[in-house]
Amino acid sequence: MSNAIPKIPELPNHQYRSDIDGLRAFAVLSVVLFHAFPEFISGGFIGVDVFFVISGFLISTIIFEKLEQGSFSFIDFYARRVRRIFPALILVLLTSFILGWCILFVSEYKQLGKHIAGGAGFIANFILWSESGYFDNLSDTKPLLHLWSLGIEEQFYIVWPPILWAAWRLRLRILPIIVIIAITSFAWNLYSISIDPVATFYSPLTRFWELLIGSVLAYVTVFHTKYPKLVVSSVSQANTYSWIGCGLFFTGLLLINKDSGFPGGWALLPTLGAALMIKAGPSAWFNRMILGNSVLVWFGLISYPLYLWHWPLLSFSRILSSSVPELEIRIGVVVLSILLSWLTYRFVEKPIRFGNGIQFNITFLGRWFVSKKTITIALVVGLFLIGLAGYVANYKNGSHSRLVNKINIDPESGYDGVAGVDLIDDCGLANSPSIDKSWFGTCLRDSRPSLKYAMVGDSHAESIFRGLVRTSNEAGRWLFIGGPNGKSGVSIIVSNNPIYKKVMPSSEYAMNALAQNKKIETVLFVGASRNLFGLNEKKFLDDLEASPNFDVAYEAVQNAINPLKAAGKKIVILEDNPTLAFPEDCLQRKSTIAAINYFFPKKLNPRCVLTVDQHLHRTEQYRRLLAKLEKNNPGTVTIFYTTPILCDEKKGLCEISKNGRLLYSFSDHISDYSAGLIGRPLNEWLRDQPAK
Repeated sequence: MSNAIPKIPELPNHQYRSDIDGLRAFAVLSVVLFHAFPEFISGGFIGVDVFFVISGFLISTIIFEKLEQGSFSFIDFYARRVRRIFPALILVLLTSFILGWCILFVSEYKQLGKHIAGGAGFIANFILWSESGYFDNLSDTKPLLHLWSLGIEEQFYIVWPPILWAAWRLRLRILPIIVIIAITSFAWNLYSISIDPVATFYSPLTRFWELLIGSVLAYVTVFHTKYPKLVVSSVSQANTYSWIGCGLFFTGLLLINKDSGFPGGWALLPTLGAALMIKAGPSAWFNRMILGNSVLVWFGLISYPLYLWHWPLLSFSRILSSSVPELEIRIGVVVLSILLSWLTYRFVEKPIRFGNGIQFNITFLGRWFVSKKTITIALVVGLFLIGLAGYVANYKNGSHSRLVNKINIDPESGYDGVAGVDLIDDCGLANSPSIDKSWFGTCLRDSRPSLKYAMVGDSHAESIFRGLVRTSNEAGRWLFIGGPNGKSGVSIIVSNNPIYKKVMPSSEYAMNALAQNKKIETVLFVGASRNLFGLNEKKFLDDLEASPNFDVAYEAVQNAINPLKAAGKKIVILEDNPTLAFPEDCLQRKSTIAAINYFFPKKLNPRCVLTVDQHLHRTEQYRRLLAKLEKNNPGTVTIFYTTPILCDEKKGLCEISKNGRLLYSFSDHISDYSAGLIGRPLNEWLRDQPAK
């Protein structure tokens, strides 16, 4: 038998390749297994990158063939995309909208509405990018998180056909254009991954190179006669490409994890691996025997609906379980996802994509036929309507009229003290020279005159500020500078130590500005203990006990104190609050669907209650840091302890609620009710302090 591969026609019409469906199966199963069982397959998310390469290859192949034949039509191209993408997407978005109504709390449903609107508008990646700050809930409680990749693909489909069409009409050299754009995108990805990894993950500018790898491959495949040296000429050569590509992909599965700095250079493993397996063609043994296997091909055919279905179901099961679901639940969800995907493919996708239209035979209506054009228009209208429904749910703040799953029925609950005090978006530091508000993430002050107190800090500070203002008396007026760590955040840390890489340098500027303002007598420091010790994991309390960063943290806070101390200011450090589970994981979540309640009976999350002794033990190092700061700055630094306020020392427990009100609003951030509980005694204590 000859080792040569038969020569392909000069311009082949796009042929179906079962091995590409098998490669799709590799990609989608990697993603599904990663999401369902991350403890077993840490790098499974790279399957999305394989999808990018496949999409770039197939879409570009279609465009090149149509351009060469002189039959390319934008209307036809986008109509085909609508019939391919919209049916399953509409079904999943609608199901998520209904399940969210039955399961989610008001604030969660508000966010889901935004994600539905973003998914329908194919901008989910930008919305998720904007939510990646401190006040962003856990990713596995976002049922439509996975639509970020669909957004990037659709953005590519919007911009890429016009670029290729224009280059073709102008008779430009297309391959160099593709390569230059791809290299530019890849270089930007490498540059920005260490500067802003979240933006690099979600931005189309740092992802398009992955689809363009497929586009390069498509060009040299369609116009292979121009590049004879790039044609796979023998079975042994095809096998070599295929095995190397397979090796790169599986190496990525084994070595890449969520901490790898992805995409960056790591993304070359799955993308080049996929490109080589596609390049090898159906003659390669691995492609023919493994990727072309009927089981994998079947999974490849349902890969798109499977990608859409699996994550919402896993996410809702996580929400209902108030923690990572038990193994048997996750297995059941995966099986259900596969079943729904097959049903979607068989009864929704196939009739719409591959027929000339749909004929209905209804007894009392008779036979009637719906054309492809009508179906396409209906799909566009349908997706617009579900997107509009999501927008309205978000605009209506999660539909407060719903009688299910409200955290606090009274939207004003938690207010303690004087209400109706206005806040002004103003630094209030007129006596301080060279004040540039752009340095600060948040800059609020009490609208009433007579500035006396200032508070600086991170997101924990922001969560208490309004409670301080409402419970202040006529003698004390508050200013707040700070907010979540970010491009212009302010913390109570002044240090260049690398453990504070997420804390921006505006802190030093803020401390000097406050020191120069003669109206301010006392500065309140509020900061998350995890930030002080350079910890960023959700289970940071377990790490805090063994943290080696005590001396670094002490020096960082002392550096912040020094300019204020030199100016004669008094400093009060507010003890950080206990860390419990998310409040929504600690409340009774009763769905309006009885079957859901049966499969997900409410279990108490063990992190919803913390004994006072546990809290004190886990935060021993942090409390020792506060004590040392107070001891070494006598007459200047005082610690205001919040544990007696937020915990019941008689019962010996720190709980999620008190007096029927939530003490926490998000993660380890206190609620507005807690802000009032702390604000009243803190203001009274400050009022009783002797004047400087």
